[in-house]
Amino acid sequence: MAGSAVTARAVIPVFEVEFTGSAGERCRGPLGELWDTRFERVLPVRPLGSFCGQVSFSGLYYAATMDAHVGFESWLERDVAVMLDFDPAVVAFSSQPFWLMWEQDGEQRRHAPDYFARLADGSGVVIDVRPDDRIGPRDAEAFTATEGACREVGWVFRRTAGPGVVLAANVRWLAGYRHRRCFRDDLAGMLTGVFAEPKPLMCGAREAGDPLAALPVLYHLLWQQVLLTELTAGLLGPGSVVSVGREGGGR
Repeated sequence: MAGSAVTARAVIPVFEVEFTGSAGERCRGPLGELWDTRFERVLPVRPLGSFCGQVSFSGLYYAATMDAHVGFESWLERDVAVMLDFDPAVVAFSSQPFWLMWEQDGEQRRHAPDYFARLADGSGVVIDVRPDDRIGPRDAEAFTATEGACREVGWVFRRTAGPGVVLAANVRWLAGYRHRRCFRDDLAGMLTGVFAEPKPLMCGAREAGDPLAALPVLYHLLWQQVLLTELTAGLLGPGSVVSVGREGGGR
């Protein structure tokens, strides 16, 4: 019995993390000691790749949640970043937050998750972005190890293939109005009054005044989720039914 227990303990990986602090300092140590680091504010542990013939597209996304840029290494990762920015439960997030390191079958392994998100309740979420048909055996091992590491320190691990096509398109559209400059207090008050009773988007915009002035504010309020509409059933349009979100539902 004792021998079995020793064997079981021996196969549990010991996880370490290596990350770059906000001031550019490089840090490394056991995950169990560094789990409370503000990983949502660290710098990426590896630079964004860009080279001739590159299949994926990398770049920077401006996240209104933190008023900061976050990197992405593909359009799919960009869509996930937009969804994190849209999620009212997320207060900050970072890309390529750390190298997770462990030993497996006598080999030193490491993996850099795509995102780390901090939620309003203080909990952490580690996210890997990969479609099901692009997960090889070593990828699967890395995701399993990452999930185990997260479980040890009370984080949630998510592997996602990205949002659905319709949801992604709608939230990308709203993201074009995420900046504070799209907000006008007078029109915001008018729009929340107009949509106190659910009605089609364009009808409400016209009731609020000149649609050219009202629509940017309307879309900003939808981004903030002060106003709500169905974003998964079809593309956002003039007939989309808009209503006021529940009290306290906005950001």
